[in-house]
Amino acid sequence: MMNRCGLLTVNKEPVPLKSIEVELEVRDHVATVVSTLNYENKEDKPVEAVFVFPLPGDAAVCHFSAKLGQTQIVAEVKEKQEAREEYDDALSSGQQAFLLEESQQSPDIFSLSVGSLPPGESASIRLEYVTELAVQADDGLRFSLPAVLNPRYQPQGSEGSSVQVTSVPASLVPYSLSLSARVSSARPVSKVESSCSLDPLQYLNTDQTQATIKLSAGHKFDRDVELLIYYKDAHQPTAVVEAGQASAKQGSLMGDPVVMVSLYPEFPQSVMSTVASRGEFVFLLDRSGSMGCSLNNREHGETRISSARDTLLLLLKSLPMGCYFNIYSFGSSFEHIFPKSVEYSQQTMEEALKKVEEMDANLGGTEILMPIRHIYSQPCIPNQPRQLFVFTDGEVGNTKEVVDLVKRNSGSHRCFSFGIGEGASSALINGLAKEGGGHAQFITGTDRMQPKVMQSLRFALQPAVVDVSVTWDLPKGVSVTALSPPITALFQGQRSLIYAQLTGQSSEAAEGSVTVKYSLAGHPSQNQLNFSFKPAEDTGLTVHRLADRTLIRSLEMEEREKREEKDGVKKKVVELSVQSGVSSSFTAFIVVNKTDGEAIQGPLLRRNIPTRSMYLCSAAAPAGFMACRRRRCTPMQGFSVLPQPAQPHLRAGGSPLEQQELVSQMKCLRKPVMSLINAGAKSRLSGRHSFEQQLGSRYPDVSLNDDGATASQSPRDPLLQLVSLQKASGCWQLDPALAAALGKTSEEVEKSKPALVNNEGWATILALIWLHGFKMDAKEEWELLAMKAVSWLRAQNALRVTDCVDAGNALLGSSVQKDALGL
Repeated sequence: MMNRCGLLTVNKEPVPLKSIEVELEVRDHVATVVSTLNYENKEDKPVEAVFVFPLPGDAAVCHFSAKLGQTQIVAEVKEKQEAREEYDDALSSGQQAFLLEESQQSPDIFSLSVGSLPPGESASIRLEYVTELAVQADDGLRFSLPAVLNPRYQPQGSEGSSVQVTSVPASLVPYSLSLSARVSSARPVSKVESSCSLDPLQYLNTDQTQATIKLSAGHKFDRDVELLIYYKDAHQPTAVVEAGQASAKQGSLMGDPVVMVSLYPEFPQSVMSTVASRGEFVFLLDRSGSMGCSLNNREHGETRISSARDTLLLLLKSLPMGCYFNIYSFGSSFEHIFPKSVEYSQQTMEEALKKVEEMDANLGGTEILMPIRHIYSQPCIPNQPRQLFVFTDGEVGNTKEVVDLVKRNSGSHRCFSFGIGEGASSALINGLAKEGGGHAQFITGTDRMQPKVMQSLRFALQPAVVDVSVTWDLPKGVSVTALSPPITALFQGQRSLIYAQLTGQSSEAAEGSVTVKYSLAGHPSQNQLNFSFKPAEDTGLTVHRLADRTLIRSLEMEEREKREEKDGVKKKVVELSVQSGVSSSFTAFIVVNKTDGEAIQGPLLRRNIPTRSMYLCSAAAPAGFMACRRRRCTPMQGFSVLPQPAQPHLRAGGSPLEQQELVSQMKCLRKPVMSLINAGAKSRLSGRHSFEQQLGSRYPDVSLNDDGATASQSPRDPLLQLVSLQKASGCWQLDPALAAALGKTSEEVEKSKPALVNNEGWATILALIWLHGFKMDAKEEWELLAMKAVSWLRAQNALRVTDCVDAGNALLGSSVQKDALGL
């Protein structure tokens, strides 16, 4: 199938997609999503529309149909090449056809081709998928409808072709979006929150186990639609048995019952209160051009790269003495602070922080594969388990290559991943964590990066769970086939899902159990869950489809690994996908309208439906700057192609086109600023004050250094200011910088110090009192470094803790108890 390109719609040319309607049904931690895309051809010629859009990376697309007038046609799942040929043949013969296919490079990108839509006619496309909802740090369940699709950077030399995306600002997206959700659970629904505007939550019954919510009208497409759903007592293990499909053959996956087990392991508090003092912590930071964009979609908001720098400060201050660490950063190339991981000390920490302060989003594209390969090529340090932390806005086209590499090295490390900003690839972020035995986090909307990252650091510092095994106790005559890959990681408070096929006869009154055994800190432990064989009602084959998707994903990865057997594995995936009706990378949904009717005459106009791209780069360009992507196209009959640059794969912040656009935008800003600077220089020192006032009123983000150069005004957060002064050992020094961070003078701090107390002990207790007294809302961010400070204080045997706490409260105007400090 040739690479189709359409006219860009920056001139507001009419496109056929008119509106998108989304109906969401959430049952406990599983979501069923039905999207209806309404097309209308307002042009005077027949068109073919191509709409590239994102879906959750682990979604199971299970239904696709088209409604043309009063005729409803349900799609078939076929091998991808066969489906493409059928689609092209239909268009060649003047028939209407629709093709839905998953990207070969990334499972969270789909393209929908709507072929031969006559002038003045409408069509409705219905797309349905099911997905699991991830558990967040605050126990909420996260549903994300990606309304933002950033252009994916395709590294040179990587497999396959890049996903084609037409991106426009939110104001030019020519279609509307509506979303309604119904939430139900065995436990009451506490609340539903969102980064987007919602209508009030409506409860449907008195026990509040069912509720509805709607997205407020007028969604601007400037962010993903994210819902956070909270249940009371959410962390309860459950097992759901779903009956097989009546029309399917018994013994097949669709014909047999399938059980979905949701486990929340609880570890002994005595073990969880300990923090590992060993480990090799490797931090990998994205410094591509897009990391200069605003983190929270505000014109003058904090950028992704600046938030990442602050996060690295907290991480480095929170590391335990005795561990090893290194920091890598990447774009089109990659850098590392140390040639190899070094032991954590005051000297190495200071050296690393100095380099971190200099990091900016200036390394071009998003070549994440190279630095990860280099990290894995470094020999592991004996008795220092490797923990990899990856920070990226996730806009890459070679997702599967990256995830496969992490899986091949999963035996030697754990990987924690962080998707920064709107449009980060869920397939990449979730895939890194899943295959690396770690945990994934997304930072979107008004989220702060720091608390989410520190939660993952706490996971990394937990004792490692090893020797995980799953055993089943089932009625006689019933056997079980595991459909999920083996569990490799268990974390306190995090859900683990297990899918299994149940074969054989049993009564609905029968019961079974599943037991997960593991070793934690040298102690054998287990969690057991009993369940009934009585099938759940009205599940609509949701569990089967999620199980199918899990098995398909495992087989796809196996196909990429086993070159000798890849044809056999691919055939198995195609058979499973066709039988279950669930999407895969080797199949596609095809609809052809074969009803009798007049063939559509004339050449087709190609139209790429634009997707909102998230590129508000306050650090790199003025508001409204758009990273426009164009690719080499094949001219087609009746279709004029815009001139294309010779380079087919363009990177964020690095392409000639983008550089040209960026330079022209910056020139617009530079000219008035430089005129003001020149005027200020002529006025010398006498006019400097008025010049600064003039400059500040027109450009609030620009100020002058003493030498007249422009500088960014960004007063440091008081918490980060205090944290930056902590030593690697956990203590603080008594100096003017600490006094200033506490809002006091050096004289006040010195005068309040109890007699016979050393300076570092007094300074450390003051810092702890300030944290507990004034920053409890950010406790997740400083808790680990405070624990390190407490450990240091406990080693100071002669310290008069009670006197210091009393004096510190008097000085700072707080009332923190000694026990609250952990002393």
